[in-house]
Amino acid sequence: MKETEKRPLSWFWKWFLNNQAVTSLLVVLLVLLILFMFTKVSYLFEPIWQFLAIVGLPIILAGILYYLMNPAVDYLERKGIKRIYSIFGLFILVIGLIVWGVVVIVPKIQEQSMSFVENLPGYLDIIENKVNEILSDPIFSQVQDQLEASNEKLIASMTDIIQNLSRSTIQNIGSFFGAVATVVLAVITMPFILFYLLKDGRQLAPYFVKFLPTKMRKPSLTVLKEMNDQVSSYIRGQLTVAFAVAIMFMVGFSLIGLDYAITLGIAAGFLNLIPYLGSFLAMVPAVFLGIVGGPVLLVKVLVVFVIEQTIEGRLISPLVLGNELSIHPVTILLVLLTSGKLFGLVGVILGIPVYAAAKVIITHIFEWYTTVSSLYEEETESNVQQE
Repeated sequence: MKETEKRPLSWFWKWFLNNQAVTSLLVVLLVLLILFMFTKVSYLFEPIWQFLAIVGLPIILAGILYYLMNPAVDYLERKGIKRIYSIFGLFILVIGLIVWGVVVIVPKIQEQSMSFVENLPGYLDIIENKVNEILSDPIFSQVQDQLEASNEKLIASMTDIIQNLSRSTIQNIGSFFGAVATVVLAVITMPFILFYLLKDGRQLAPYFVKFLPTKMRKPSLTVLKEMNDQVSSYIRGQLTVAFAVAIMFMVGFSLIGLDYAITLGIAAGFLNLIPYLGSFLAMVPAVFLGIVGGPVLLVKVLVVFVIEQTIEGRLISPLVLGNELSIHPVTILLVLLTSGKLFGLVGVILGIPVYAAAKVIITHIFEWYTTVSSLYEEETESNVQQE
């Protein structure tokens, strides 16, 4: 039998696919070209952005609840309960929890929030008196003069800001009602989207993949499964940690006698959805109240914070989240800063799961490239020889 002769590599393969420097340069140029073209024709995407602004909120809310409820639905289905009955049962449970929260928790939060607003001027007076006591020392006389001058400028600036805010509020009242309408629409449509996600969610990936060429279907399913695993583990883990953080802060603040413990704990839980920064942001009002209450209360607040951070970092987060995402903390901070700058609060909350999904796609593209290019063969062979 004659040996099959190898076909000579084309010039494109030799100079582009098999040249790491040229390939990297082409990728960079392609990305820059796409960004440049996007800035020139961004107006073409305005209808798309408007459409996403309308349908995006209910889809995002339904997706989050889907990842929370789907494991329970799967578990009940494995126990012999029909999937449709499991979904309706969970819907009734969730509605019951929402009603309980509206009846019990919301009035408490409203009461504590109104009390805080009413007492805020008194709190500020207490802090001002304490600062004046410290600055009454002759050593701080120059600093006090500078602070008084800065205080006058700050008051003038705050007055201007309030006036501008009042004018902008009147001017943007139409936008406010538009936002309210969007939220109401999301609340109405979200349960229907969630129902069909729970009922037919497992069929979505095979349905979309069947439109791809036959050779691409299996790897595409693999990529979609990994993306789903990454996003679902992050959402469930992050919400579980946030719930645990809220409980710990509520219990801790209640034990030390800090005012507004329930409101501060719930706020800490929501803010904890922002990785690394949420807990520290939640401590700002708690530390403020600790300063108002005196040195002993401030120390107690800091002790609660240290205990919470220790339990969260050493026990809850490793147990719930683990190292599923394998994302460096510096990368997380950069993603948060970028997504927050571009998309605001929604970007801060969704930036990490979107990055995790994109990372899966890029990783598989890179793995495909290593199979079609011989750039990495020498490294593999040298490693084998060294072993």
